[in-house]
Amino acid sequence: MHAASSSLRAALGALLGIITLSVLAGVLVTAMVAPVIAVAGTTANSTINIFENLPDYIKPDALSQTSSLYGKNPDGSEILLASFFEQNRQSVGWNDISQYVKDALVSTEDPRFYEHGGLDVESTARALMGNFFTGGIQSGASTISQQYVKNICVQRAEAITDPDQEKAAYADCTAPTLDRKLKEMKLAIGLEKEYSKDDIMLGYLNISLFGGRVYGIQAAAEYYFGVSAKDVTLAQAASLIATVNEPEGLRIDLDQQHIDDNTARRDKDVLPSMLKQHAITQQQFDDAIATPVTPKITPPSTGCQTAIEGAGFFCDFVKKIIEQDPLFGDTPEAREHALNTGGYQIHTTLDMNLQKSADETVKYYMPYTDGDLDLGSVMVTVEPGTGRVVAMAQNKNFSEDPDAPADATSVNYSTDENYGGSTGFQTGSTYKLFTLINWLQTGHSLGDIVNGSNGQKFDKSKFANCDGVDYGSYDPQNDAGEAGGRNDVLTQFEESVNNAFIVMSEQLDACDIRNVAKSLGVHRADGQPLKDNVAAVLGTNEIAPLTMAAAYAGVINKGMFCTPIAIDSITDATGSAVAVPPSTCTQAVDPKIAIAASYAMKGVVESGNGTANYGDPSDGIDHGGKTGTTDNEESLWLVGGTTKLVTASWAGNVSGHVSLRSTTIDGPGSGRVSQGKSRVYMWHDYYVNTADAYGGDDFASPDRDLRVGQSVAVPDVTGLSLSSALAKLTDSGFVGVDGGVIASDRPAGQVAASNPPPGSGLVKGSQVTLQTSDGSLKNLPDVTGKPIAAALGALSGWHVTQVTSPDPGCSPNTVTAQSPAAGLLNQSATAVTLSVCAPK
Repeated sequence: MHAASSSLRAALGALLGIITLSVLAGVLVTAMVAPVIAVAGTTANSTINIFENLPDYIKPDALSQTSSLYGKNPDGSEILLASFFEQNRQSVGWNDISQYVKDALVSTEDPRFYEHGGLDVESTARALMGNFFTGGIQSGASTISQQYVKNICVQRAEAITDPDQEKAAYADCTAPTLDRKLKEMKLAIGLEKEYSKDDIMLGYLNISLFGGRVYGIQAAAEYYFGVSAKDVTLAQAASLIATVNEPEGLRIDLDQQHIDDNTARRDKDVLPSMLKQHAITQQQFDDAIATPVTPKITPPSTGCQTAIEGAGFFCDFVKKIIEQDPLFGDTPEAREHALNTGGYQIHTTLDMNLQKSADETVKYYMPYTDGDLDLGSVMVTVEPGTGRVVAMAQNKNFSEDPDAPADATSVNYSTDENYGGSTGFQTGSTYKLFTLINWLQTGHSLGDIVNGSNGQKFDKSKFANCDGVDYGSYDPQNDAGEAGGRNDVLTQFEESVNNAFIVMSEQLDACDIRNVAKSLGVHRADGQPLKDNVAAVLGTNEIAPLTMAAAYAGVINKGMFCTPIAIDSITDATGSAVAVPPSTCTQAVDPKIAIAASYAMKGVVESGNGTANYGDPSDGIDHGGKTGTTDNEESLWLVGGTTKLVTASWAGNVSGHVSLRSTTIDGPGSGRVSQGKSRVYMWHDYYVNTADAYGGDDFASPDRDLRVGQSVAVPDVTGLSLSSALAKLTDSGFVGVDGGVIASDRPAGQVAASNPPPGSGLVKGSQVTLQTSDGSLKNLPDVTGKPIAAALGALSGWHVTQVTSPDPGCSPNTVTAQSPAAGLLNQSATAVTLSVCAPK
């Protein structure tokens, strides 16, 4: 009974198998025949529901393509700095692919490619039988068109940013099921109705995976053999086409076993198929077989660490701009995806001539590290009037490796924290430029006199800031022990006298000083608000060098500030323009004020502490700038340049609080940095060697009232008390100084004299010395010729001595002479002698 049942079940199973096979065969044969008729232009009717429910046509999507970032050479050509991709692909045209590649593909993968209409009837029928008896889709007999359809599906799946959705979509595209194969077949039919055979093959060669992240024949030829797709040899073409059959197992960049496996498929499948299809001659076959598979692995210039001339930090800055700006996508994920798949051609502002010079200069003068010093140095250059960042160098190699050595980092010292930078560096006296501008805006001049002496104590309550006032005293000191003293503002700026700028800020509003800085794009690198307390005038805000370079460029550009930009233009994979962040230019400072401030900066370089002996290039081109030194010389700056190029040169200790003062450092070149002067040496050499070749206009002369100030008459304060006189001088814009007590006929305590005297013309801020009377002087009258009685009456209160006059002809009892002569004399200390004629 059991044996009989088993036999029956086997018979029924066999019958069911035959029926199922017949149904499937009918479906597939119809599918196979239909495209042949369709291609011939004849309408074929099908009632097979499974095909009616499938889409008729699949349109190839834009492929994920490599984005490339370029800098500019002096001759106007461009140089590739780096590439970004999820799939290393460069789509090429039909004529950019070797015929060997095309013949190898057709001969091996689809010999009847140019004959069928999307499906190969013979191969599919043969695969049908094999797949039926194995119980699944083990052999697809897929044509190039079918494989292209599958690759399009996979490409779409890989473009999904959600990991779970991407995984599910990929599984649908590659599932070994009849349903998937039927869908693939019909879509291949529709594809051949819409596209030529050559277009389909070109699409296949551009989309196919060749192992790892290498996609498309052009990237594969470059990566595996270091040549373009149009220049591959027959042996190389056969090796590449061998790879598409099993990309991960037959890629030739891993080990010898992979090379051996690739060689085996090339020699046993690809080349024999080409010979069989008469795509090559016997001699070509023999020569190719005799040629070993010899890869020349040429990794693409991927990621910013590959950028030349130290441009990795600039490259990373551009990358972060694209990743953060909504112009490139609504979300961070979308923007990153666009960069890595959009085939962007990114044309940057970087001038490779300037970049090379800046990179060599910072590394010549400042080593990567030195003992306890975590040394950093930067040169970043901005073009006035455009905001274009044309150079960005620092004394490190760019690397995002968390285990990078001490000479490498991913932290960009030039930029804000949000763009890969540090939290910025205190700017020191470079911040004084903004106080100077506000000083000029409020009716003062470069010629005004201010007191920069050490030893001054300031009452914090007199310094209004945006949050109210502080209390207590402030006792700043001039850097390097400078005496300061009373001098004009221009000199105080050139010599960078701290106390002079504290005195100036006491007469200004801290909010206004801060707003001047903000109008020129100045902001803290960490994103916090600018500090505006009394110490901020001396540069306690931590700001990125790029920000300072752009601000100074705005001043030198006659007050027209342009926001810095790093991208000139971008095109996508289709050649269409992609919107990029523009530079926004605004008249931040009145041109007359900016010209006066630039004139002061010129003085710093030519005669101040930027000076001629190691700063001024002295090559006939006007330069202007400002030095800056923080407490303990932890950060050192020189920001400035010409009307064509403005550079922030910074050097310092990146971490910790170690001074560069009195430190001598032997640089990696022969640069010897003494007492932190590296920032000046770097700036000087950069302009002398390279930047000044770009020219520069003369700095304009400021209006006289801004340069020397308006002359104001010294008021007459004689006869006033000292306090009243000092107040009157202050109201007139002068500084009164108590010159002590002098002998005077004015009542004691009254002002008896001023120097300069009343009516003299002086600029505001000039010092006027006042002297008060001791009340000791009296008017000694002239009594000669008077009778002695009248004379004695006039000299009442004076000590008088009489002597007889020797004159024989004088009038009796008459004064003939007196000593001393009439005038203002100290009565208590003066003896008066009268010569009197004797009575007759």
